[in-house]
Amino acid sequence: MRAAALLLGVVADAAFGDPRRYHPVAGYGVAAAALERRLWRPSRRAGLGYAVVLVAGPAAAAALLERRLGRSPGRRLLVTAGAAWSVIGGRSLAQEATRLGRLLEAGNLEEARRAAPALMGRDPTRLDASELCRGAIESVAENTADAAVGPLLWGAVLGLPGLIAYRASNTLDAMVGHRNERYQEFGWASARLDDVLTFVPARLAALLTAACATGVGGSTGSSWRILRRDGRSHPSPNAGQLEAAFAGALDLQLGGASCYDGLIEQRPTLGDGRVASPPDIQRAVRLSRAVIALAAVVCATLAFQIER
Repeated sequence: MRAAALLLGVVADAAFGDPRRYHPVAGYGVAAAALERRLWRPSRRAGLGYAVVLVAGPAAAAALLERRLGRSPGRRLLVTAGAAWSVIGGRSLAQEATRLGRLLEAGNLEEARRAAPALMGRDPTRLDASELCRGAIESVAENTADAAVGPLLWGAVLGLPGLIAYRASNTLDAMVGHRNERYQEFGWASARLDDVLTFVPARLAALLTAACATGVGGSTGSSWRILRRDGRSHPSPNAGQLEAAFAGALDLQLGGASCYDGLIEQRPTLGDGRVASPPDIQRAVRLSRAVIALAAVVCATLAFQIER
């Protein structure tokens, strides 16, 4: 039942993308922002309470719902598949990256800069075309785990509560897990929780990236070599795994200087290849789709074994 629900969720996301209206994750974000306005203070303790309420609460509600649906396999299947559809964002990730790549291929740099925030968190106003390409590919790589492999793996292990808890944690990290003056302390717990929950999914996604590298004209051996050599040099314990694996698979060099919240971060370079160009964005999208499809099979198999 759980395996079938995960596969249905992946198929629904690939076919329809995110729900156009009344998206549960968007509603969750509104509620989280409202609670932040009431609880915020420059304190790790306050941030911990905020994260516990907004992750444990929805997960407990999901566990209760799943238990109540235990006697109705059909309803349980539909509810879990619907939840998987709402928390998996593979199609939206591919669409935003493809749009940015097409704008860059057309030479429309200003429009590409305006489109970039939908895909990446860095300040795009001073980025040239090659830097936008690099940022897009890094975002596709990182979000392959965040938007798909993470919820699939936790859904396989814990069912409906796993899907909900992972997406709640990842959403909070995107909202408050920033290293700036406002969130340095308050967002610490949300950021660390997301690091913990994404630790295994990121490494699974990196291994699957290496396995899928030949499908985009790359080399499994090169992806594995760069992953082992450069994956731990990134400041993020998880993003570096995916970015290094993608760099090796696509024969690119990623990393370098990036601007976040007005601050320049100089990150280590990942890979030995050439500078990214607009066509490489579409190669990254194809690689991400292949990884998500393979992850769906792996996680469905895991879910089947756990439930059996």
